[in-house]
Amino acid sequence: MQDFTLWFTTGMEHIADLQGYDHILFILTLCGIYPYKEWKSLLILVTAFTLGHSLTLALSVLNIVRVPAEWIEFLIPVTIVSTCVYNLATLNKPLTGGSRVRYVMAVLFGCIHGMGFSNYLRSLLGSESSILGPLLGFNLGLEAGQLLILAAIFVLHFLFSRFSRVSEYQWKFFISSAVFGVAFIMALERLPAL
Repeated sequence: MQDFTLWFTTGMEHIADLQGYDHILFILTLCGIYPYKEWKSLLILVTAFTLGHSLTLALSVLNIVRVPAEWIEFLIPVTIVSTCVYNLATLNKPLTGGSRVRYVMAVLFGCIHGMGFSNYLRSLLGSESSILGPLLGFNLGLEAGQLLILAAIFVLHFLFSRFSRVSEYQWKFFISSAVFGVAFIMALERLPAL
């Protein structure tokens, strides 16, 4: 049980690490445009992301899927930029209309983020004889960390909608535009040499 707690904590710390804020930006972009009343849809969306990254995390750690780390590090901000572009393109449309597209994006982009986590996890595993326990603990820790980030996003969104004159449109535009700028620069900085 002590090992599970260690891996759970490691997963939580990894997703919430401000040094690796790209995962936080992705969750902000994916979920930050939803009003806090849509919490059920958001839980499904975050779970779809978790399913994607859990799948590739397992496949990568087991050496079934291998993608060069520099490409994954580049593709992670590309997923953020793509999500921002989709948010901005659908700004005036109801969120429920594009939820299937968002779920597919969450799963596919989760696969890319999972490969990014795998490099970190593989380095921590070292010569572990069984990876099932560490993998499960790490994944559940990632999910718990994502839910904490989601809760923080909810609180910010609630405060802005309750105590400011910021409309839903302005909130969505600000979140998607600001994160787009950060992620676009991040993608340029990580562009792999061809």
